[in-house]
Amino acid sequence: MTDTRRRRIDVFGRDGLRLSADEFGDPGDPPVVLLHGGGQTRFAWETTGGVLADRGWHVLRVDLRGHGESDWPEDGDYGPHAFAADVRAIATSLPKPPVLVGASLGGVASMLAIEGTDSTMARALVLVDVAPKIEEGGTQRIGAFMSEHMESGFGSLEEVADAVAAYNPHRPRPTDLSGLKKNVRQSDDGRWVWHWDPRFMSGKLGSRDETRTSIVPQERLSDAARTITVPTLLVRGRMSDLLSEEGARDLLELVPHAEFVDVDGAGHMVAGDKNDLFNGAIVSFLDRLD
Repeated sequence: MTDTRRRRIDVFGRDGLRLSADEFGDPGDPPVVLLHGGGQTRFAWETTGGVLADRGWHVLRVDLRGHGESDWPEDGDYGPHAFAADVRAIATSLPKPPVLVGASLGGVASMLAIEGTDSTMARALVLVDVAPKIEEGGTQRIGAFMSEHMESGFGSLEEVADAVAAYNPHRPRPTDLSGLKKNVRQSDDGRWVWHWDPRFMSGKLGSRDETRTSIVPQERLSDAARTITVPTLLVRGRMSDLLSEEGARDLLELVPHAEFVDVDGAGHMVAGDKNDLFNGAIVSFLDRLD
């Protein structure tokens, strides 16, 4: 179903890189920026934009650089600090510091973007299934899924659905495959390929770990987390193989004021797996902000 409140806009990252976004709600309301994980698009948030707009928030859900309908940087820079610079550019373009909601790579970029800035860069932070300490097995499984069809692509949307179902067996296989077109694009030869720049993983600054923690050491992210002073919520998928209970506890020790929600029945892609439960956790947190 199309959300008639949604408006397609452009926002701009580092060096003016054009980033595609959807805008929900009144631009005069307090801002929230939704930043998806690596290899995903802005549509990963499903109904979250409209739900938050109904609660009085101005929401931007953004395609990260090289993803979805956003531009691909000429220099192929997909290092973590490039994503963080994009987040800072978006945040400083808004009338007020936004709440940053970052899943996986979006969360890593948000942590780096607000490091040492107190409330001047963000009003609050929501990390979705990511923390400095993550599981190697989970990152390897994600990398294998993203790279398996990176060059060959898919012959049909049915093949795309099969690949997604194999990676996420707990999520029902969609009966209407048209929604998959938000995550793949059709190349000139008719095959379907993932909707992101292949250099995101294969380029000189790319990485087969979509959280980018392979090129941002745990210690570096831990240092960034220790500087967080804004209200913070960590949302974990209870079935996640990327963020363990131990990893969540580690984040809560680094950010003692942080709140924690463990979403039952969700894996790493929390918003897509259990969107209603995810939305409820976000709304409860945002409603309590000063």
